[in-house]
Order: sequence, then C-alpha cells, then structure tokens
Amino acid sequence: MKLTSLLVFLFLTQWLFSQQPLNSLQQTQVDVVFLSADLLEGREAGTKGERMAADYIANRFAQIGLSPAGQDNSWFYTFDFTYNPNPHGGSGEARKGINVAGLINNKAKNTVVIGAHYDHLGYGSFGSRHTGEKAIHNGADDNASGVAGLLRLAALLKNNRKAKSNNYLFIAFSAEELGLVGSKKMVADQLFFKPGMVNYMLNMDMIGRLNEEKVLAVNGTGTSPVWKDILAGINTQGLNIKTSDSGMGPSDHASFYLQDIPVLHFFTGQHMDYHKPEDDAERINYEGIVSITDYMHSLIQELDKTGKLVFSKTKDEQQGQRATAFKVSLGVMPDYVYDGEGMRIDGVTDGKPAQAAGLKKADVIIGLGDVAVKNIQDYMAALGKLNPGEQTTVKIKRGEDILTLPVKL
Repeated sequence: MKLTSLLVFLFLTQWLFSQQPLNSLQQTQVDVVFLSADLLEGREAGTKGERMAADYIANRFAQIGLSPAGQDNSWFYTFDFTYNPNPHGGSGEARKGINVAGLINNKAKNTVVIGAHYDHLGYGSFGSRHTGEKAIHNGADDNASGVAGLLRLAALLKNNRKAKSNNYLFIAFSAEELGLVGSKKMVADQLFFKPGMVNYMLNMDMIGRLNEEKVLAVNGTGTSPVWKDILAGINTQGLNIKTSDSGMGPSDHASFYLQDIPVLHFFTGQHMDYHKPEDDAERINYEGIVSITDYMHSLIQELDKTGKLVFSKTKDEQQGQRATAFKVSLGVMPDYVYDGEGMRIDGVTDGKPAQAAGLKKADVIIGLGDVAVKNIQDYMAALGKLNPGEQTTVKIKRGEDILTLPVKL
C-alpha cells in the first residue's frame, strides 16, 4: 500500500472509531488521494470514473453545508460534448460532461465564482506526455489538488460569519482537458448562468507542487485595477507571490475572462510529471495547499469590503505564446514560477538535445545561440529562430558557475 494511501486509511479508521472529524490538513490529503486513486481510472471526461469523482465532490459539498446550485436544484450541470482523441479520425463519441456546483447563498446582489476542474486524462489517449505502455493518469496535481483547495475554501467560507457581502458559487468543472469545455458550456448558458451577476472568478489549477522557494503564480492581475493593490496588502502566509497580468491561459478562468469578468488563476508550476502517470498523491505538498487556500481566504475577506470589481481587458501574452510554432525542441521543462533572471530548468527529457548537451534540472539558461535569455519569453524567441539539425550553444548558470555548452538540435 502506498504511503499516502496508508495514511488516509489510518485517518479514516481513527475517524470511524472516534467519530471525530478529520483536521483540515488530513481532509485535504483524503480529498486528493480519493480523487487521484486508480479506482477512478484517471477521471476522463464523460466516463464512469469521472462520475464517481463528481458524486464524491457533491457529497463533500453537502457535508460542508453548501446548497445545490446545478440544474433542477441538483448538484450537477450536465452538458453534451463529442470526445475525439484524434480530431482527424472521424466523428468521435457522444458523451455527457458533469460540472458540480454548490452555493453559499448570502442573499447578496453579486456572486463570486470559485472554480477548479476535476477531470483528467484517463488512460492517456489524449494529451498525455507518457511514451510507455498504456497507464492510468491519476492527475493528483492536475487537478485533484485544485479540487481539494476548492473544498477547503468552501469550508472556510461556510464557517466565516463575516463574509456576507457576496454569494459564493463553487464549481468543479468537467472536460477542461479537452479545451475548457465544461466552463465554456456553463458561461454560455444564458438561461442558467448570468455573467452580469458575477463579481469575480478565482481558479485553482495545479496548486499541489509548491516548491522549496514557496513560489505561487497568481495570473490575471491585470483583469481589474484593484487586484495589485489588494494583493500587496494581504498576508502572504509565507508564500512568494509571482504575478502576471493576462486573463487568458489554458484553464477555466479564461472562459470567465472572455465574459468580461475579473479573474485570478492560482498555480504552483509545471513539472516533469505533468500529464504523465507519475502525477500521484505521494508527490503532493499538502501543507502547500493549506497555505495557498489560507492566502486565498485572506484575499476573499479583503475583497468582501470592496463592492463589485471593475473589469479590465489585458494584453493576452499567453495566447500569443501558444500560437508560436517551434521547429525544434531542446527537451527541457521550464520552471514557470521561477522569479530570477534567465529560464530555469525544472526537468530534462531523456533522449533529447538538452540531455545530450549535459543540461541538468535547476540549471538556469541565460543564453541560447546569439540571444540573451532573461526570461521564458526570451527563451521561446530564441528557440523559434532555430532549425532541426542546427548546431548552437546554450549558456547556463549552474550554481555560481557560468558554462557554455554545445548542443545539436
């Protein structure tokens, strides 16, 4: 039995015999371990495993004391979509996705949406970075961690008698991995969802790998003029906050941003286990999830004093980055939450040019070819100039040493 699973078993045994509730950290562990268990077979959208996860989330919403906020006074908002792991391979398979929604109704004029997607890749037929045999992709960080954060915030706000200026709508989204389908369907349903009543939206996607430097990326700070001042004034809970302005990005907050709703996206960074079977519960920083949700709770309490937020459109840098086509790959995973100068490597892929050149995890790329690399945008610009088979150099900082290594692409 895996260590985290054993811990959860012991916590549950203690609870059954003592009839005492789990503490906040233990409950967060239980939520992540259940949602990323093999039993759910990777929570692929529209499958039995995802439905089991939806039922679990609905039961937890009820346990916390939320009210059902889906269709027909249920916990669920269901929608039709077509699943096709190969967009060029036929008409695809008709499936139903399920968003799970619970509400704290303070009878306020405006509502805050707090969201996290709960689907993942199943056995990896679509979107996987795994190159071995078929395997379950449990998605502990992506995004059982975000759902555990969603549940913890729901409990904190339900027990907070002072947070009454807004209603709080908690949504676990389906089919995010297939193109934000669940959140797009919901915000487009004008008979069900009223964007004009939404004050702002907070999204948690991959908050389970807080690093030793405790860097938390908070994206979307340009979507309202109040964000930066508010963020500067609250207790960081020991976190190192790294902000970016853009309201766009490959997660569900983008669906709300496109409806002129202020958004923030909370993210602890990508890693080598991203979209691989190795993204398991044993590798989650549970104390980090607690710190992040405490920080978000402080933010929400401060925002409760401000009234309805003004929306601002941003320059959508991330959208431009996704549109860039690269002819070559160095074979490194960028550290997206690194806050220093250069582009720090979070992992090196076996068999790729970076490994052959001798690059290592934690090296900081400060030059590629004739381009000085001060940030990830510089790195992408340099990569875009290179061609397959080309010989160039990569300049790195390794500890206190500066090295220039030859690399063949």
